[in-house]
Amino acid sequence: MKSNQTYIILKAIGLKFILLLFIICLPVSFTYAQSTVTGDIKGTVKTSDGKAAEGVTVTIKELKRGTTVNREGEFTLNHIKAGTYSLSASHVGLKQERVQVIVTANETVTVNLVLSANSQQLNEVVVSAQKANRFAATKSDDLAKMPLNDLENPQVYSTVTSGLMADQSVHNLDEALKNVPGAYQLWAATDRSGFGNGSSFVLRGFQLNTYLRNGIASNVSTTIDNANIESIEVLKGPSATLFGSAVTSYGGLINRVTKKPYDQAGGEITYSGGSYGFNRLTADVNTPLDSAKKLLFRINTALNTQNSWQDAGFHRNIFLAPSLIYKASDRLSFSFDAELYASAGTTPQMFFFNTTVAALGVNSADKLNLDYNRSYVSNDLVLNSSNLNFTGQMNYKMSDNWTSQTSISIVNTNSNGPMPYFYLMPGNNEIQRNVWTIEGGDQTFDLQQNFIGKFNIGSVKNRVVAGIDYYNYNANVRYNEFMGTAGGQTAADLFDVINTTGNIPNYLNFNKAKVDSAYANSPADPYPYTIYTKEYISSAYVSDVINITDQLIANAALRVDHYDFAGNYNPVNGATTGGYKQTALSPKFGLVYQLVKDKVSLFGNYQNGFTNETGTDFQGHSFKPEEANQLEGGVKLNAFDGKLRGTFSYYDIKVDNVLRTDLDHPQFSIQNGTQLSKGLEAEITANPFTGFNVVAGYAYNDSKYTNAGADVDGLRPNTSGPQNMANLWLSYRFTQGGIKGLGAGFGGNYAGKSLVESSKSEGQFYVPAYTVLNSTVFYETARYRFAVSVDNLTNKEYWIGWYTVNPQQPRSINGSIAFRF
Repeated sequence: MKSNQTYIILKAIGLKFILLLFIICLPVSFTYAQSTVTGDIKGTVKTSDGKAAEGVTVTIKELKRGTTVNREGEFTLNHIKAGTYSLSASHVGLKQERVQVIVTANETVTVNLVLSANSQQLNEVVVSAQKANRFAATKSDDLAKMPLNDLENPQVYSTVTSGLMADQSVHNLDEALKNVPGAYQLWAATDRSGFGNGSSFVLRGFQLNTYLRNGIASNVSTTIDNANIESIEVLKGPSATLFGSAVTSYGGLINRVTKKPYDQAGGEITYSGGSYGFNRLTADVNTPLDSAKKLLFRINTALNTQNSWQDAGFHRNIFLAPSLIYKASDRLSFSFDAELYASAGTTPQMFFFNTTVAALGVNSADKLNLDYNRSYVSNDLVLNSSNLNFTGQMNYKMSDNWTSQTSISIVNTNSNGPMPYFYLMPGNNEIQRNVWTIEGGDQTFDLQQNFIGKFNIGSVKNRVVAGIDYYNYNANVRYNEFMGTAGGQTAADLFDVINTTGNIPNYLNFNKAKVDSAYANSPADPYPYTIYTKEYISSAYVSDVINITDQLIANAALRVDHYDFAGNYNPVNGATTGGYKQTALSPKFGLVYQLVKDKVSLFGNYQNGFTNETGTDFQGHSFKPEEANQLEGGVKLNAFDGKLRGTFSYYDIKVDNVLRTDLDHPQFSIQNGTQLSKGLEAEITANPFTGFNVVAGYAYNDSKYTNAGADVDGLRPNTSGPQNMANLWLSYRFTQGGIKGLGAGFGGNYAGKSLVESSKSEGQFYVPAYTVLNSTVFYETARYRFAVSVDNLTNKEYWIGWYTVNPQQPRSINGSIAFRF
C-alpha cells in the first residue's frame, strides 16, 4: 500500500511539472502578443460548389507569411502588424484568388474566399500535386486523435502509402512494413487465437503487434491483407497516453488506415500470379446508393492462394471488407465498416531450442544442419482461422469549433486445428517434431467517446481532444500437446525425433492420420493449456496542442487508466484465480519550433508507456505498473514545395519497475529491474526530378538489460531485433511521350544480425545479417496497370526469429494486371 502511495506522489510531481510548463508558456505567449500592435486574420476558403478547400495555401503577399486551409475549410493568421495587405488563396494548377484586407490592432478580421474551381477540380489538382512526391504523407487524423500535420507533431511516425504499396506490388502489411525504418519482422502470423495477434515485429528494441485500425482496437490473428488499406501509420516510442497499454508497445504502435467510400461510381479489379502457386484476385468497387449521394458504399475483396517453396506447406485465405457512410445532415454522419477473414493452411516453419547453444555446437542459423527446402511436415496438418472485425462511428458537429466522435469496435477471432513445431537438438543433426492442437477464440470490445475542438486563450490557439475509452478482452482458448507416459518434455514424449538431412525413413510420418492416432492412443491424457481470461480497462484522457506563437507549438496530454483483470479460470475445478486491479497515470509532453514556417521543425518529446503487473514482493507490497519513459529530439523537413520530406531523431527509452527474481528470496520477485534502449533514426521521401521518387531510411538501436538478473545483465535482449537496419526504394516513371506511364522500381532491405537466444546460461544465438533486393517493372494508364515484380532478386537464404529460427522465402517472380472503371 505504501509503495502505491509513493508511486502516486511521484506521478503527481510529474503532472505538476507539466502544469508548471503550461504556466511558464502562457505568459510568454501573452507577452509576445502584446509586445507589438497586432491583429489577427481568420476565415474560410471554399470551392465554387461550397465545399471546404482543404490544402489550399493562404498567403499575405507583403509579409511573405502563409498558412494552409484545414479540413473544415478554415484558416487563421495570428499576430499580424496593423496595416493593409493583399491576401491570396492559391494552389498549384488553380487560379489565384485575391482580396484586400485591413488589419486593426487588437481585433480579428474575418475573410471568406471562394475559389473559381469546384471540389472535383480541386481534388484533381491536389492529387496531381501529390504525385510529385508520391510516397510522402503530410498529416494524420488518428495518431494524435485529431487532424495534425506532421511538422506540428512532436512525435515521430512513418507512413506507408497505398501508392508505395502499389509501386512495389506488395499484398499484405508484413511486406509493406519493410519501408518503415527500424521495423523488423520477428514472426509471420501463426493464425492462432489467444495470444497470436498476427505477425510480430520489433521497433526501437521492443516487440509489437498490429492492434489498431483507424485509431481504434481491431487486432487480426492472420496475415493482414492490404486490399482495403489506404495507408499504414507507425507511431514510434511509448504511446500509452492516448492509446492505452493494451494496443501499444514501448516501441510504438501500428495503425491501419482503411479506404473510405466516395461520392462517385468506380473501382478496380486486379489479378496477380506467380511463383510457388501464388494466385490472387482482388476487387475494389465503390458506388453511391442514392441520388443525393448521402449514402455511400465501398467494398474491397481479396482471394489468395500460396504454396511454400518447400516440399510441403500452403496458405489459402479469403478477405471481405465492406464500408458504408451515411451523411444524415451537414452536422451528423455515420460510418460502418467490417473486415472478414477466413484462412486455412500449415503453420509457418519455426525451430525452437531444446538445448543450450554450446551443446548445439553452432551459434548462427546459417551454420545449422537443416535442409532449407524441406518442410518436415505434411500438407494435411491444416489450421483453420477466422477474424470478424466490425467498426462503427458517429460524428456530430456540435458547433463550428467542437465535434463529438463516438466509435465502437467488435473483434472476434477463432482457430481450430493442429500447429506443428520443431526443436533443435544437441549435436546439430536431429530435430524433435511435436504438435499442439488449438480450439477456441477471443473477443475484443472497444468503445471510445472523443470530443475534438479548438478555442483560444487570449491569442493562444488550443486544439484539444478529450475522451473516454472502455476496452474489454475475453479469451477462451484450449491448447492440447501430445505427451507420452512420463508427461514430461523429453524426446520420447514428443511425436518423434528425425535426422535433419539425407535419408529420413520416417520423414512422411508427421501427418494428420498419425497425429490423430497418437492423441487417441496416448497412455497419458494430452497436456492441456487453457487461456480463459477476462480483462476490462476504463480510461480517460485529454490532449492539448497549443500554438504558443505561430511557430512554437506545445503538446501536453494525460491518461488515467484503470485495469481490472478478472483472473484465470480453471475449467477442471471451476475456480478463478489471479485477479487484480490497478490504476496507472500516463503523461506526455512535446515541443515543436518551426525554424522555417511549414518547412523545418525542431521537436522534442517525453513519451510514456506502461504494462500492468500483478503480485506482491516478499514483504507483501503490491507491484506497480512497469513503465517506459522516452526522451527524444530531432528535426522534420518539408522542403522544396514538398519534394523533400524527412525526419531525423535520437531517442532514449528507459524501462523501470521490471520484475526480476529476488536473490534473497528466490520464490519471490522484486520490482527494481531496468532495461535501456536508445538509438538514431532517419527517413527521407524525395522527388529530386520529375518522375523519380525515393524512399530511404536508416535505424540504429542499442538495447541492453541493466538490472534484470545475473543471467542477462549487460546483454542485448533477444526481442530487440538487429542493431542496424536500412531500407531503400527508387522508382522512376516516364511522364511524357509515347511511353508515358512506363516505369520501374528497385530497392531492398538490410538487417544486421539479430539475437534469437540471449542469456549467459543458454548462450547467444543469431540469425545472420542479410540484404534482400527487390524490383518491379510496370506500365500504367488511367484504365490499366500491368506489373512484373521480382522479390529476393539474388535468391538469398535468410532467417528471422524470436526465440526461434524461421527460414524465409527465396526468389519469386509475380505478375499482375489491373483494370479500372
